[in-house]
Amino acid sequence: MMTAAATVLYQKESSIAWVTLNRPQVLNAYNLDMRDELYTTLEAVRDDPEVRGMVLCGAGDRAFCAGADLTEFGSAPSQAIARQVRWERDVWGLFLSITKPIIAALHGYVLGSGLEMALLCDMRIASDDAVFGLPETVLGMIPAAGGTQTTSRTIGVASALELLLTGRRFSAQEAFSKGLINRIVPRAQLLSETLATLESVLAANQQALETVKAVIHRGLDLPLDKALNLENRVAASSLVSQGGNVQTWQSPVQ
Repeated sequence: MMTAAATVLYQKESSIAWVTLNRPQVLNAYNLDMRDELYTTLEAVRDDPEVRGMVLCGAGDRAFCAGADLTEFGSAPSQAIARQVRWERDVWGLFLSITKPIIAALHGYVLGSGLEMALLCDMRIASDDAVFGLPETVLGMIPAAGGTQTTSRTIGVASALELLLTGRRFSAQEAFSKGLINRIVPRAQLLSETLATLESVLAANQQALETVKAVIHRGLDLPLDKALNLENRVAASSLVSQGGNVQTWQSPVQ
């Protein structure tokens, strides 16, 4: 099944949803139309019981997403109002509400809100030509799609501050060395390797995958002792067979 909108493509292949940012003529820059269509698409992924995992990628040869579409600022009373309108729909919260595994396939330019979007995914696989950056401070702004929080949680405060304060661009190799991405693959193999990785993840018990995601995200908001208690409580609520396969789950993460 494939549905095509102006800025987002959605294709479902078996139990995997492919979500493609589709403004290649402007490096898949994020605008209001993309916001609305991505929101609707993510809702479909979240609510479809047939979908077990998702790949997020960008159309065209040049970019996954080069950040916000700054041309929209010209039609708004101010940059501040334009940014406020763009983020009024909580796409970022919706990303985090999806319990199914999400892998971002990154190529070309991965800048600004494009990188922030990728950081809301569970894993990030990049092609060797990818170029990363968080240039908001250079433009007189701060990240508005979670970048100050997700970056520091992913690579640590010191590295996050250096990238956010300088706004400089950096290579896939540096992104990998910092732990910002999980793997680097040749460009021609990006989608096939991402699919193979997601398929290997989905070979595990679905409820176990969803619970691990929930425990990790919930634990980030807790002191370590309380987070460990949460893990123990959730683990104790499951029944595990001798072979190690989760059979039933009796209580949700709370």
